[in-house]
Amino acid sequence: MARILGIDYGKKRVGIAVTDPMQIFASPLKTVNVQDFEAFLNEYLLSEKVEAFVIGYPVQLNNKPSESVKYIDPFIARLRKKFPQQQLHLVDERFTTSIAKQTMIDGGMKKKDRQNRMIADMISASIILQSFLDNRTMMKDKKL
Repeated sequence: MARILGIDYGKKRVGIAVTDPMQIFASPLKTVNVQDFEAFLNEYLLSEKVEAFVIGYPVQLNNKPSESVKYIDPFIARLRKKFPQQQLHLVDERFTTSIAKQTMIDGGMKKKDRQNRMIADMISASIILQSFLDNRTMMKDKKL
């Protein structure tokens, strides 16, 4: 089975998470600068089979897209064009940053380390990807 990549796309950095080959759980993988993302992805796809991309999509509390879509929508369009063979899923990313910060606190991470946005971006990508996996599992269970 192929892996799934979770992507937390930002103006400066991209947090990346990946599933295990059985697509059961998500783990933080890496954070790269936006300008380095495509090169990273090209290299990663040479070494790993990836079935899909799961991208955090910014939605407001009223369920309308947030202001951030103006830079995420063009990113999604480029990703679809460059990698048409991979499925692409959008996941509501509301509260992932605050959940990531709380996860770091609960995990006993020192305050100095919690201030590293690169770590928070990877954890956010993991949360986005894990929520996709959990939702997919619930939908399968409902069909039974």
